[in-house]
Amino acid sequence: MTTKRLVVKIGSSSVTTHDGDIDHEVLRHVASDVAILARSGWSIVVVTSGAITAGWSEVGGGAKRPQDAATLQAVSAVGQPRLMEAWRSAFAPQGFKVGQVLLAPLDFSHRGQYLHARGTFESLERLGVIAVVNENDAVADEEIRYGDNDRLAALVANLIGATVLVLLTDTPGLLTADPRLDPHATLIEEVSAIDAELVAVAGASGSAVGSGGMASKLSAARIASWSGVVTVIAPAREAESLQRAVSGESGFGTRFRAREERLSARKAWIAFALASRGRVSINQGALQALEHHGRSLLRVGVSDHSGAFLEGDAVEIVGPSGEVVAKGLVRVSSEGFRDGDDVVVHRDDLVLLRHRGAASDELR
Repeated sequence: MTTKRLVVKIGSSSVTTHDGDIDHEVLRHVASDVAILARSGWSIVVVTSGAITAGWSEVGGGAKRPQDAATLQAVSAVGQPRLMEAWRSAFAPQGFKVGQVLLAPLDFSHRGQYLHARGTFESLERLGVIAVVNENDAVADEEIRYGDNDRLAALVANLIGATVLVLLTDTPGLLTADPRLDPHATLIEEVSAIDAELVAVAGASGSAVGSGGMASKLSAARIASWSGVVTVIAPAREAESLQRAVSGESGFGTRFRAREERLSARKAWIAFALASRGRVSINQGALQALEHHGRSLLRVGVSDHSGAFLEGDAVEIVGPSGEVVAKGLVRVSSEGFRDGDDVVVHRDDLVLLRHRGAASDELR
């Protein structure tokens, strides 16, 4: 029997109270839901935010959260053990052990690290341990956010082959408007495709402690959808919120459909886990060859390129209209672009990001 895998992410505004302390009641409710689902056959990974907020509260930092990376890293180092101890205490009455998994951007951008991380999750699953994931803020040398861990959760969902991703937050789900500005805003119960209009509806974050917002959740839902994962945005503080989100209860949260065809793990890694190091602009002939004939991108189809990239780096591929149509691993560097192999991006290393022709083999 195929294992049902679930990733649940809970944001800073839900993990912590208004004064910045850890909200133990919310953690206990999530742990109870996780335990019930685990006993019914689900394998579950928890992605948690809140380390920086909890650490800032511990050191008596006050209402204004720090902005510089060094202080954020230091505060995270204080908050991480507090947060993990809170999760351990929440799961203990349920009879479950927890294991901390701290992930950094390198774990997703380096293929070897990516596979090693997958092995860690598989081992924790075999041991019956609930993995509790957070970004490794204390040592990260890049910008200290994935989008309030929303994107991180989507990448983890892809990594472990999850079927459902639940983003627990402090709102009922995705609404038709910002409820702070429009009291008549209503819940959008189901989304079949994420478009520009929907992104505009998402608006900005309504929380002072989170670094994401509804827009980052839409981004996470898009990553998950392309990975064949159903996403649900649901309120964290409702009774049995995780169980209700997983069950597909009508009117509870916003449900995003998964694409019928899912990207292979490697193609999803290229499309969403790797940071782009540059852009390659292509002409109409090349666009036709990529989308309708499943061809590799050749040098003759490139009209321009920008950025500083090396062979093997990920680049965005931009069509004649300026739209990003694909992403792939280049076989040439930006400095030596006009020399060497005629193949710029091989079809095996290329992912189309919009409508595909029948000859495309990106999904396999």
